[in-house]
Amino acid sequence: MPAPPPPPPPPPPRTPPPPQPPQAPRPRNARATRKAPHGVLEVDWPFFGEMCRALALKIFRDYDPDVVIGIARAGVIPGAVVASILQRDFASMAITRTETGGRPVVIAGPTRLVTGRRVLIVDETCDTGATMKLALNAVRELKPAAVKTAVSFRTGEFRPDFYALETDNFIILPWDREVIIDGEIVMRPDYAAKLKDLGG
Repeated sequence: MPAPPPPPPPPPPRTPPPPQPPQAPRPRNARATRKAPHGVLEVDWPFFGEMCRALALKIFRDYDPDVVIGIARAGVIPGAVVASILQRDFASMAITRTETGGRPVVIAGPTRLVTGRRVLIVDETCDTGATMKLALNAVRELKPAAVKTAVSFRTGEFRPDFYALETDNFIILPWDREVIIDGEIVMRPDYAAKLKDLGG
């Protein structure tokens, strides 16, 4: 009988892939640096109404506040609308900055009606959260049963409990787009300047 054919040679050993260079870890504070606005979001009254309804629905599904607190000035407007949709009591507190870029300070604290009740604090936007954190501390001093936060626009690293929209656009609001200066109704100067800077 003829000799059996020799077995095939073993396959050559696989060459391992070259080691990949280590990737630099993402900085822990990568979100802490806010991006510069890359566009303009002009909010009109119908859009604002839709946002308030969407925000109120999110809140209704997860939380049942007894009292809604709007942070004056801008947070009073969505706060009052959300409170009306939820059919809850509404009050306000005032926080302002004494100078541009300065730290916020409370100039009118929350009502004592928050004591022992479930509270929702509403502002228009939040970036670093400095204003909202100050409001939270002021409300917590009055011993509410629970407290949560909501904003129309989340614009930075602070994460409220509820928000309608997240954006890094420059926001123009409908209620102060035009103001009275020297007896004339004109576009708010900082809005006009930002639109010019962004080519709007």
